[in-house]
Amino acid sequence: MTSSEPICRCSWVDLSKPDYVLYHDQEWGIPVYDDQHLFEHLVLESSQAGLSWYTVLRKRENYRAAFEQFNPQQIAHYDEAKIETLMGNAGIIRNRKKIEAIIGNARAFLQIQAEFGSFASYSWRFVDGQPIVNAFSESDSWPTTSPESDAMSKDLRQRGFKFFGSTICYAHMQATGMVNDHSVTCFRRQEIINGYASNPVFE
Repeated sequence: MTSSEPICRCSWVDLSKPDYVLYHDQEWGIPVYDDQHLFEHLVLESSQAGLSWYTVLRKRENYRAAFEQFNPQQIAHYDEAKIETLMGNAGIIRNRKKIEAIIGNARAFLQIQAEFGSFASYSWRFVDGQPIVNAFSESDSWPTTSPESDAMSKDLRQRGFKFFGSTICYAHMQATGMVNDHSVTCFRRQEIINGYASNPVFE
């Protein structure tokens, strides 16, 4: 691609929002294997339920400050007093059930780590350790769930996770590169595919 050629991106990206463009270009669809980064996505995506992703994305730094840099070990020990403090934080989504879910999800996250060695090892099992690469054109109706997100959601909810229905799970899979849903015309699709060779495969 030369500098004179226009860059094609997925149609959902609002080009008037630089932070949204940056998220698409530098994060969305790139495989994530770091547990704390995965937990960050879990926090943000569970907070998204019923809202647009951009609403949560622009509050990301506020969440990072409010929730110990997304440290599940610390969040798991939050008590009622801490919940009240968070309810007074205008920088995050002040929904008590969602805040309580973040705390409960942190505890369930630690249990999964203890059982599987890492959350990454657990979550990537749902796609057999390798990204699922779809080939959607801009005219296609992209899915919001899949058999894999159905299975992951069911298992997470059985383990105590809240606000993690199949739609949120699928968004998580897209965000963390378990699924590559960049459109066939998007410049990032093939770039991300080219990086798969250096990624770990979980047995």
